[in-house]
Amino acid sequence: MRKDITKYNVHTDKWGKLVALEGNGEIPFNIKRVYYIYGVKEGVRRGFHSHKKLEQILICVHGSVKILLKTPDDEEIVTLNKQNEGLYIGPNVWREMYDFEDNAVLLVLASNHFKESDYIRNYDDYVKYYEKYVREKKQ
Repeated sequence: MRKDITKYNVHTDKWGKLVALEGNGEIPFNIKRVYYIYGVKEGVRRGFHSHKKLEQILICVHGSVKILLKTPDDEEIVTLNKQNEGLYIGPNVWREMYDFEDNAVLLVLASNHFKESDYIRNYDDYVKYYEKYVREKKQ
């Protein structure tokens, strides 16, 4: 499963703190889309999908959120709760976001524009896709 947690440099001076992120610098791809998720009610889970090609960096810029990462071979839960820490999620990894703290804001940097055809939104379909295309490439 391709995921990395990266700590970004915080620049601090008398005016506060700043974290600068640049595509193909701190971010391992050109950033083509930025969005953020907030206002998630208690007990709500989001995501429930995988991407065929898209790469993403998730940064919880306020509060905390848990991310379930899953492949047919592996499963991991990552808690994001530091403004200078990003979670890289590569292609072909199932993800679910949950346990959003009140007022949590999850920032997402994406390697491409929204394309519905890149999404796999059913877990059984994802497993079939993974077995057919991803596992074959690993062997």
